[in-house]
Amino acid sequence: MRDKTKLGALTPLSSLKGVGPKLYDRLSAFGLTTVEDVLFHFPLRYQDRTRVTPISSLKEGLDAVVHGEVRLASVVPGRRPSLVVKVADTSGLLTLRFFHFRRAQVNQFKPGTPIALFGQARPGRQGGEMIHPEYRLGDGQGFLENALTPIYPTAEGLGQGLWRKLTDQALQILTNNPPADLLAPVQASSQNLSDAIRYLHRPPPDAPVDQIREWQHPAQQRLSLEELIAHHLSLQALRDKERALNAPLIESNPRLCNDFLSTLPFKPTQAQQRVIGEIMGDLSQQTPMLRLVQGDVGSGKTLVAAMSAVAAIASGYQVAMMAPTELLAEQHLRNFRGWLEPLGVKVAWLSGKVRGQARANTIDTIANGTAQLVVGTHALFQEGVIFNNLSLVIIDEQHRFGVHQRLALTEKASSAGYPHQLVLTATPIPRTLSMVAYADLDNSVIDELPPGRTPVKTSLVDSDRRQDVIRRVGLACREGRQAYWVCTLIEESDNLNAQAAEATAELLASELPDVNIGLIHGRLSSQEKEEVMIRFANGEVSLLVATTVIEVGVDVPNASLMIIENPERLGLAQLHQLRGRVGRGSTESFCVLLYQQPLSAIGRERLSVLRESNDGFFIAEEDLRLRGAGELLGTRQTGAATFRVAQLPEHEFLLDEVQEIAGKLLDQHPEVCDALIDRWTGERQAFARV
Repeated sequence: MRDKTKLGALTPLSSLKGVGPKLYDRLSAFGLTTVEDVLFHFPLRYQDRTRVTPISSLKEGLDAVVHGEVRLASVVPGRRPSLVVKVADTSGLLTLRFFHFRRAQVNQFKPGTPIALFGQARPGRQGGEMIHPEYRLGDGQGFLENALTPIYPTAEGLGQGLWRKLTDQALQILTNNPPADLLAPVQASSQNLSDAIRYLHRPPPDAPVDQIREWQHPAQQRLSLEELIAHHLSLQALRDKERALNAPLIESNPRLCNDFLSTLPFKPTQAQQRVIGEIMGDLSQQTPMLRLVQGDVGSGKTLVAAMSAVAAIASGYQVAMMAPTELLAEQHLRNFRGWLEPLGVKVAWLSGKVRGQARANTIDTIANGTAQLVVGTHALFQEGVIFNNLSLVIIDEQHRFGVHQRLALTEKASSAGYPHQLVLTATPIPRTLSMVAYADLDNSVIDELPPGRTPVKTSLVDSDRRQDVIRRVGLACREGRQAYWVCTLIEESDNLNAQAAEATAELLASELPDVNIGLIHGRLSSQEKEEVMIRFANGEVSLLVATTVIEVGVDVPNASLMIIENPERLGLAQLHQLRGRVGRGSTESFCVLLYQQPLSAIGRERLSVLRESNDGFFIAEEDLRLRGAGELLGTRQTGAATFRVAQLPEHEFLLDEVQEIAGKLLDQHPEVCDALIDRWTGERQAFARV
């Protein structure tokens, strides 16, 4: 047996017991190659199997052990039969629900049989429910353990048992070979680094469960501080690297800019003029602009982007405008063509659905510089798309892209130099996230809405009142107004209790036969979507049934009513985006959140935020508080790495200290900075913006 005392933190994982070549390759692909990597691969959460929780004390979303006895079991018929078991203890009654079961299981749940359960409770129509809990029949003391059970981030083929075996060995090595305390040169910590690492991997039996669950334990705070510092340093390194590059010099062209402004039927707001001035100041430098423009729904970010593009084109350069969906990209295409083609600007279109000769022709115009402004989706950065003299990259709703995609587009630099970057978002970023996720970007805020925008009145309505809502929509459409009905799915699903767009369109057509109804979703072709949207914009369609593809980019001033099905399934920022499709004209506008019972306490709190406020920045702060940074930034969807220990907003109070310590390290101990970045971000440094 190997002498673990002779192994150090940087020892390859192949030296550990049970790690053969195949497992090592899997771990390496997961980003772990050394013992230190395993030590800094922390649990996502902990299961609390240390105590029995009375049924009456169960909390929504929290794992719990329950001991009781079976009262009855039956199969509930329906389109999807389910096995329902009632379990009681001295404090109350709990419903167990199994959607996947064998008929033989029904006979196992005999009344009076002791049962031990482990799972998460949620509110049901008849009290608390557990869906597919772990259970042991005839066992009145099952599932109890002496300490919290760590649950690690993992991938297919790497089970929790494996992580515990690996961390057991790594912690043994840690005893005699502690990793370097990289913060020691500038800060004396009361929490020893090795002790903090050990505590998070193996909380002792007397660990304060609630404190750990709320991410407030000193060990969590010590490691969060180091992780946030490393993240901040990586962003600064990325910023310094980009700032060292040469960018095209773009000088303001008053004639073309004034010609553009003179064609508009409105005057830019003071906030728009201020942000345009900040951008023009950046473009006049030969260091790359790295600027984030935030603006609430309808604040006029597209106009700011167009002015930036006009300046670059007037200086003889190309501009690329990338949006995350074809629908949004097509909206930008219509705006830019309407604004710029009368001025002689050649606007090209490139998406994944542009194929064959049309694609070849477009790529040629991009390569030879004929196309001055190229609007598109992720197709813009694909291999074979070569720009002639790209000087400005504009990325809309950037959090919807994967990090690799965004960097791939900016890397299409030409002889003109490294392109300037303008990043737009209609999802206001809370200060916390700006400090952490966008520390490498200069920040501009369009904090003023154009005149004429009317606040949208929002109400919460139980789906049991669906018929009342349908009548209200029908009345509005007959009076000449237009409405959206937004669903979260395209087709019916057994797994989600949501109304599908296609089924809803059929229902509404039967209920409102005199109303012209359109349907739009992501599976339609680009041409089909555009045709439906044009008919809606022209008033030929009164009621548009849609999925969340209409979240951004759709502008129909006559639309004054929006119904959102199952809003409890969406984040506040996304709901606010959807709501922003109405209230674009002078007509009083309404948004109805048609929620499904049972609605949890947290769900009701979230929806109440939307009902009470139209302020996108306040809503973003609440979204961060209620859902966390990963959801708000979209990293759950893109698969990008999130923090290992740090949590936002729980650790927001550390951010000022993070900046102070990072500054000291950069000034006094630059050699430590690289070690910190490597420990916490490794090869992900270039993608640290997520």
